[in-house]
Amino acid sequence: MARYVRDLVLNKPDDFVQFMMNDYLQKNSFIMSEWKGEAAYRAGDAMMEGYKYLKWYYRDGVFHLEAWLKGTFGGEWDLSGFVAVLQKKPYRESLEQLFAVLQQPLPMPQNMPGQGMPGPGSPGQPYQNTVPVHTVDNSGAATMGLVFGILSVVFAFIIPLVGIILACLGFSRARMGAGSRKSGQAKAGKVFCIIGIIAAIVMWGLNILLLMPAIGGLY
Repeated sequence: MARYVRDLVLNKPDDFVQFMMNDYLQKNSFIMSEWKGEAAYRAGDAMMEGYKYLKWYYRDGVFHLEAWLKGTFGGEWDLSGFVAVLQKKPYRESLEQLFAVLQQPLPMPQNMPGQGMPGPGSPGQPYQNTVPVHTVDNSGAATMGLVFGILSVVFAFIIPLVGIILACLGFSRARMGAGSRKSGQAKAGKVFCIIGIIAAIVMWGLNILLLMPAIGGLY
């Protein structure tokens, strides 16, 4: 088993950790699934960015997380090394952002009614007040998805292979940014990435057809 494993001593209320994890899973398009009979969250797809998996629990003030990618032949890839680094890097960066918001200091509760993130209380007890907290924000990923998508279309007509690589990078980040406040950029990024891949494949095919007569003339 090859997994990225992280343990954080948080000593924060259970409801706070549950809120942050629900927010992270939703914004990063994770769904409940299974991995070889083991319950786990899954995101991604088989074609563009591969499948990402995640497991977590919070017990006695310690947050435990396991993350991995589906590797070749159904194996597991951790989030280090050069193999599949284009898939690993954005996933690892999103987890680092999650750890940062989990470790943020909790402000004092405000004595005011409202909905949203409840205020701190003892572990296992419901919150009574509302406090402002920072949550995961994938707006940067949405913007990068759009930039990579536009570049993939440009390079599809110049260097098709580079266009495909940029499209895969952009699609992964656009998926991450789909639940952010810049969801429009993320959607546009996905469209550009798809156009970039199609254009790159077409240009690749045209290049092969144009080269065939020249290659045939050598024999």
